[in-house]
Amino acid sequence: MSSSKKQAVGVQIRWMIRRDMPEVLAIEHESFEFNWTEEDFLACLRQRNCIGMVAEMDDQVVGFMIYELHKNRLHVLNFAVAGRFRRQGIGSQMVTKLAGKLSQQRRSRILLEVRETNLAAQLFFRTNGFRAVSVLRGFYDDTPEDAYVMQFRCREEQPDVIPFNRIAKLAG
Repeated sequence: MSSSKKQAVGVQIRWMIRRDMPEVLAIEHESFEFNWTEEDFLACLRQRNCIGMVAEMDDQVVGFMIYELHKNRLHVLNFAVAGRFRRQGIGSQMVTKLAGKLSQQRRSRILLEVRETNLAAQLFFRTNGFRAVSVLRGFYDDTPEDAYVMQFRCREEQPDVIPFNRIAKLAG
């Protein structure tokens, strides 16, 4: 994460529950031109491998993320922070929470798609350690635009390497 960020506001990140849906839908409608409906959210969350999380501040939902668990990765399907709470570190805290679920042995990366026209999201995810790895041509049903696949990889543990000095061995 960037060290130049201003102090982040404190939020609680917890599982999404049914009564969060009105606030989540309000953030969704404010954030996206082509937004998910309540039925889209519910259909997704009914799946066994789909998880919803919210960021809450002062008993108010200020952000959310929906992601799927796969064998070797997490796949973010939907992610947004309420407009008036953006650029306060809330999204970065949610990414950090999600990245904390990764491990080298099991799920080692996070994948997501970002619209080619959504520069703010591209920059946000890049600042938070994601890199564009491919382009999906004509990915969206509602527009002909492409999507960038962005990926975050689990940091590899540095192995304890003992340097071997060939010259000392030859001289000795």
